[in-house]
Amino acid sequence: MPQDAGTRGDATWPAISHENVPWKLPAELQGTVPIRQVVSLEARTYPAAVPAAIASLNPADSLTRATIENAAEAAAEIAAFDKETTALTVPMPAMLLRTESASSSQIEHLTANSRNLATAALGLAAGQNASLVADNATAMTRALSTTGALTRAQILEIHATLMARTDPDIAGRFRTGPVWIGRPDLSPHGADFIPPQHTRVDSCIDDLVAFAGRRDINGLTLAAVVHAQFETIHPFSDGNGRTGRAIVHSLLRETGHATHTTVPVSAGLLGNVEGYFAALTAYREGDCDRIVDTFTTSAYRAIANGRQLAEATRAIHEAWRERIKARADSGAWRLADHLFAQPVINSGHVAQHLGSSPQGAFNAIHTLVDAGVLTQTSRVRRNQLWQAKEVLNAMDDFAARASRRSL
Repeated sequence: MPQDAGTRGDATWPAISHENVPWKLPAELQGTVPIRQVVSLEARTYPAAVPAAIASLNPADSLTRATIENAAEAAAEIAAFDKETTALTVPMPAMLLRTESASSSQIEHLTANSRNLATAALGLAAGQNASLVADNATAMTRALSTTGALTRAQILEIHATLMARTDPDIAGRFRTGPVWIGRPDLSPHGADFIPPQHTRVDSCIDDLVAFAGRRDINGLTLAAVVHAQFETIHPFSDGNGRTGRAIVHSLLRETGHATHTTVPVSAGLLGNVEGYFAALTAYREGDCDRIVDTFTTSAYRAIANGRQLAEATRAIHEAWRERIKARADSGAWRLADHLFAQPVINSGHVAQHLGSSPQGAFNAIHTLVDAGVLTQTSRVRRNQLWQAKEVLNAMDDFAARASRRSL
């Protein structure tokens, strides 16, 4: 019997099961909690998730025809957007990667405006959140630099890059204890979701990696399910969400949909974070359709927003053509094009980028200052900074659109 648009396939996606686990107060908290409370907590077990093995499953068997078709169309649109952005004369992939890292971090309530993020990317102090978002951008770059099917080593490397500066003790290491989502803080009792015991993480990751290597599944569907399964496993003590979303981009690249640029899927998710989290919950309850549909909708939102950013970028670049009085092959123009990737600069960064002397760097900077492309933001002699305000405004506009439910 043909499957209609609203009917799921013959198979049911497996829900997680649970096992009751005894609770033991961590050694570092011994003596800090009243003994009566400790006795009460340790007398009760908590239900830890047991994720189903998915390596041999095909999500299409559990999806509606409409979801399958929409995901295929969205994947094709991702490929078209990838082709469009690589044809531009400015470094859009770098802009999109930065906006994606900012959006992914914002889902975790880590916010930084484009100026602070660009400043942190220079290695300068710009606030803790900006540094964390900059680390996320580096982790995404690491994810996109890998080749071949996803591996355990790649997952650990992405996490190590993300967490090395803020929490080196756990960076690149699977957790060795329980984690939970939602309050309370002291124990997992009453938490919203409790991922599997740490002793199950290795086998769960092996199963996940085997599934991620499948090439008989639409790339966007594959990325959505891998992400949901990864967040269910929650293999790290911290940084799971940002690592999991970086893996999405690795898979979109490896499956051939986004081979040159970063489609800012997290920016699409950001418009309805509650819906995204609800889709993850539904996945754990055996509904695979909702997370695939969520990623499909988010991909369309991200592409629409990305195209608006590309149009703004083109307009800025064209306006600069009228204002910059320099040869097309000059250091000033090479710097101008670079500002779309790094809109806050200092002289040392410019000299390194141009491969020029300090004086050559200052010459390029002052040419763009005279053209109104750059404005100086810090006049401290040992740390002079300049910014391309038009580029920063375009990126902040992108972020503002991403936070809205409708573009």
